Amino acid sequence: MRRSWLAVAAAMFCCGWGGNQFTPLLVMYRESAGYSVLTVDEFLGAYVVGLAPALLVVGALSNRYGRRPLTVAAVIFSVLASGLLALGEAGPVPIFLGRFVTGVAVAIAMAVGTTWTKELSEPPFDTVAKPGAGARRPALALTLGFGLGAGVAGVLAQWGPWPMVTPYVVHVVLTATVIPLLLRCPETRPRAVGGVVGTGASRFSVPTARHPRFLRVVLPMAPWVFGAAGVAYATMPQVVGGRLGHWDLAYSTLLTVCTLGAGAAVQPIAKRLDRVTDARAVVISMIIMSCGLGISVVGAYLRSPWLALVAAVVLGCAYGIAVVSGLLEIQRITPAAELAGITGVYYALAYVGFLLPTVLAALSGLASYPVMLGALALIALTGTAVIASSTRAHLPVVVPATDAAETVPG
Repeated sequence: MRRSWLAVAAAMFCCGWGGNQFTPLLVMYRESAGYSVLTVDEFLGAYVVGLAPALLVVGALSNRYGRRPLTVAAVIFSVLASGLLALGEAGPVPIFLGRFVTGVAVAIAMAVGTTWTKELSEPPFDTVAKPGAGARRPALALTLGFGLGAGVAGVLAQWGPWPMVTPYVVHVVLTATVIPLLLRCPETRPRAVGGVVGTGASRFSVPTARHPRFLRVVLPMAPWVFGAAGVAYATMPQVVGGRLGHWDLAYSTLLTVCTLGAGAAVQPIAKRLDRVTDARAVVISMIIMSCGLGISVVGAYLRSPWLALVAAVVLGCAYGIAVVSGLLEIQRITPAAELAGITGVYYALAYVGFLLPTVLAALSGLASYPVMLGALALIALTGTAVIASSTRAHLPVVVPATDAAETVPG
């Protein structure tokens, strides 16, 4: 029983793999399949359409129906999504559906899988785990899934057979093996009987979302979390595309892995930057974000793969600090009973930023990418000023001792 968390972590790993395996393949769908830049970015956005709403409800659903049923559903959805994506040569509809279902699977993994892993890392299920294991374990699982999914899919698409099919088949085979393991895991939240977790709209209510500090510090930063990732490894490969010939797909994979790798590597630093007396870490993340966008402007203007790579690393660092500092902020202002719900709200807002590549592609007929990226840098600087003006405002009177979860995008 002490190692039951491993099965849940494996499920999160597989869902994370499925969530990010598509990203480095955007270049392939544009160049080999002939889809327009806008359509390819809409494929990316379909993921958010499935993920964001699910993040708002799955926490409450798992409180009512249990962790195991929803996590098993996430794994099944992840397998189904890859099956749909493998049919992508037949047309865009399976791709849109696959990306939508992928979003739902990742949302459940993030919200419910993280909670289940944390509960299985504490007594009575695990009596020897070190403090903080309940945060580190799910974070590592998702990080490895997001990173390896992108890396393996990109390599298989670049050098393997049937590039639009093989990456997804590998994921299906890997993920299907997790279901029997999950079914043997102990349930930490038995199915609730009438009225235990609230009824109707109250079940999904998250009062902390109206807290002044959430509105003035977390909200202005949240969409930039995955907005940075989207610009780094979805927009920039297309902006500098055509400069690397048949290496475009490998280069797109490199940008994805470097962005996520930088984001994961900087997270321990983010925890040290955080202070309970102000929003220093959030402000620093936004300053780095603005710098990364500034480098993206120059890279887009020169169409330089090297500058795009530098921008990806800088934006990855900004993402890593932002995601952790945002979680630490909400943990300080949130009662324990609401933490799962506000975490879902936070991630939903963060993933709105993942729509940035689609918005930029839609507006590309009106303005050039250097101009649009420059506008984003100015908006980010404005947001930084708003956050800095409230850095010491509405601080919590009591700071609860909670673990900070760390994760990366899909």
